[in-house]
Amino acid sequence: MSARDPIADLRRIAFLLERANEATYRVRAFRSAAKALAGLPAAEVAERAGNGTLTELAGVGDVTARCVAESLAGEEPVYLRRLVATEGSDLDAEATALRAALRGDCHTHSDWSDGGSPIEEMALAAVELGHEYVVLTDHSPRLTVARGLTAERLRRQLDHVAQVNAALPEGFRILTGIEVDILADGSLDQDDELLARLDVVVGSVHSGLKDERSKMTRRMLKAVVNPHLDILGHVTGRMVSSRPAGVTGPGDRGHRARTRAESDFDADAVFAACAEHDTAVEINSRPERQDPPKRLIRRALEAGCRFAINTDAHAPGQLDWQRFGCERAALCGVPADRVVNTWSAEQLVEWTHART
Repeated sequence: MSARDPIADLRRIAFLLERANEATYRVRAFRSAAKALAGLPAAEVAERAGNGTLTELAGVGDVTARCVAESLAGEEPVYLRRLVATEGSDLDAEATALRAALRGDCHTHSDWSDGGSPIEEMALAAVELGHEYVVLTDHSPRLTVARGLTAERLRRQLDHVAQVNAALPEGFRILTGIEVDILADGSLDQDDELLARLDVVVGSVHSGLKDERSKMTRRMLKAVVNPHLDILGHVTGRMVSSRPAGVTGPGDRGHRARTRAESDFDADAVFAACAEHDTAVEINSRPERQDPPKRLIRRALEAGCRFAINTDAHAPGQLDWQRFGCERAALCGVPADRVVNTWSAEQLVEWTHART
């Protein structure tokens, strides 16, 4: 049997572990092993697999070494085979159709802030999933726990994204963006000049989540009417379970929240403002968020809002979490023509730039 690519198999295992919301240390083990082997000549990897010295390499353990040996022998690693055999359940017809209509993801993170993987790795995972684009939305400066990007770091990231785009497969692109903090007074945590340069701006409340109702409503309304804000992110800020696996970046401690109640605000007023100012409401696909709850998705739909079904991915495997958001959107009757990331990249950017 001809040898398989052991590095590709290790990365595939890590991807499936992330998608299945498995423990971070398991994901890290396979990504670390893939990184260690990627720096070696193929002949040396094969020699070490043959003489049993793979585990002498930093980052390679017994389990990952066994997977490498199985790959080089031309066999699908047992670990990978078991993951594939036990992966998640199928979507129903409505959710499947909605997922098929999505052409990109408008909320993702890299290791420039609190994500666990480089921009290039996130982009290539999106390509493999069939996306036409992915919007990079690392955090803004005030969220220091997540290594939010200062104006200068964001400018450097924009230059880097341009270089990465030049090397990516034709027909796919990274769109520039940010997840900007909605500050206590409702202003956005980044320079207006920079926000105007970005393709997509997601705005989210990350602090003062227990503010009283009138204060939170005023804060959100001021943000929604800001012409730079395109998508209102994880609207209620709730957490329905403890943090997921796969977040391995420097800001990892920022994702250790247990359950958290919804913020209290006048949802009808906020959604009416979103509809009036054409600001999309995010349906956040993260399993621990499930935000907004279905009752609020239905109210936003009745108000005439657009939506964005996003993963808020912090690791490559999490990019496949859109199916969770699609399930919830389909249950609430959200049609594909109300979801902005069913559009092409050109249509999406035309919409966001028309709003500023």
